[in-house]
Amino acid sequence: MQQKWVLLFIGLLLVGAVSAQTKKPAPKKPVTTTAVKPPEPPKIKFTKYTLDNGLKVILHQDKTTPIVAVSVMYHVGSKNEKPDRTGFAHFFEHLMFEGSANIGRGEYSRYVENAGGTLNANTSFDRTYYYEVLPSNQLELGLWLESERMLHAKIDTKGIETQREVVKEEKRESYDNQPYGSVGEEIFKRAFKQHPYQWLPIGSMEDLDAASEQDFKDFYKEFYVPNNAILSIAGDIDTAQAKVLIQKYFGSIPKRTEPIFRPSVVEPAMTAEVRDSVQDNIQLPAVVQAYRIPAQGTADFYAVSMLSTLLSQGESSRLYKALVDQQQKALFVGNFPFPSEDPGIALMFGIANVGVNPKVLEDAIDAEVHKVQNALIPETEFQKLRNQIEAQFVTANASVAGIAESLANYEMYFGDANLINTELARYQKVTREDIQRVAKKYFIKNNRVALYYVPKSPQP
Repeated sequence: MQQKWVLLFIGLLLVGAVSAQTKKPAPKKPVTTTAVKPPEPPKIKFTKYTLDNGLKVILHQDKTTPIVAVSVMYHVGSKNEKPDRTGFAHFFEHLMFEGSANIGRGEYSRYVENAGGTLNANTSFDRTYYYEVLPSNQLELGLWLESERMLHAKIDTKGIETQREVVKEEKRESYDNQPYGSVGEEIFKRAFKQHPYQWLPIGSMEDLDAASEQDFKDFYKEFYVPNNAILSIAGDIDTAQAKVLIQKYFGSIPKRTEPIFRPSVVEPAMTAEVRDSVQDNIQLPAVVQAYRIPAQGTADFYAVSMLSTLLSQGESSRLYKALVDQQQKALFVGNFPFPSEDPGIALMFGIANVGVNPKVLEDAIDAEVHKVQNALIPETEFQKLRNQIEAQFVTANASVAGIAESLANYEMYFGDANLINTELARYQKVTREDIQRVAKKYFIKNNRVALYYVPKSPQP
């Protein structure tokens, strides 16, 4: 149920990299430095309107396949939690499948699976997202299920205790007992001292244990309301009929009249590098760096995102070619910007090869960043980078599920669902000079957290 968000995904990649260290490497094929220009992403048409209760609705009709994606995005993530009640947003991602007044415990998934569909959910720092992909003749089922979740989900002691244990087990498996699994926690708590990004969506198990049933009910009443949500539907639908069904299932749900909590904390700028080391149950050391970057949607974020793609997108990227292929100082290395509603971070992560000191690896990583800071990237490499960005847009919207999520994201974060058609132009405005400029502005020592992950000392 829980999406393996970026840090966990990186962790799984790293486990694979470590386990493969004893295998004989396959001969390297020549890597080309050019890319075929991908086709222009097709324009995505949609209808957008708002119900009287504040629920935003986005409808995209696609008759090519008889399926439909029904999704609801709530504008609540770990950022909206209280410091002593962390983990609520992610916990609700689990709890919301417990059932409702009209859906028996554990039956939510059964309804979808019996109809031949799939379902899932995910949580981030800023929002929580639920969706079902169903045969198009089951649109009404998806709407009923999501309206039940929004109107009267089942929040009781039995469900809370059940999901507490599920979340605890998830944390043990994915974070506590995963090599490098604590990277997110160690990085974010050092990168942010005031902003709620300082804790991860998984939250604190102590906070969840200390929470009362009323705490959970209060959270539900505040955030799981129509005027804090977007209903996004994409697929084989009749728009007029869909509107009638949406009004039937969502029109009578009352809106929240009291303010919905939005943190206004502004994290102070970093003035000096934060450096530390962490002992972990690992075989090979790792170098972890986190640079503070601007919020998504800003002009500089697009340039930072393209910089990260330049550094670590694929085996022909600069970091991979230099540190893994040529110098053989790393088994894995990459840079990943976290798109966040408020200013966030870009994570640099590298696992040292056998016998390589973390300082040697860090110097090699820094050297590649310095190259971008000191010289414009060549025109041929820049064109390849632009092609990669265009290809990512095509891939992201290649399915009705992807389109439904993209429309909801753009509407929630920017109030403009049409960015699904126009945001690529913002990337295309980024110049080589912009990439060099943001490398100089943000990827500097005084704006980063730097950690060495080292194997734990042998026990006596």
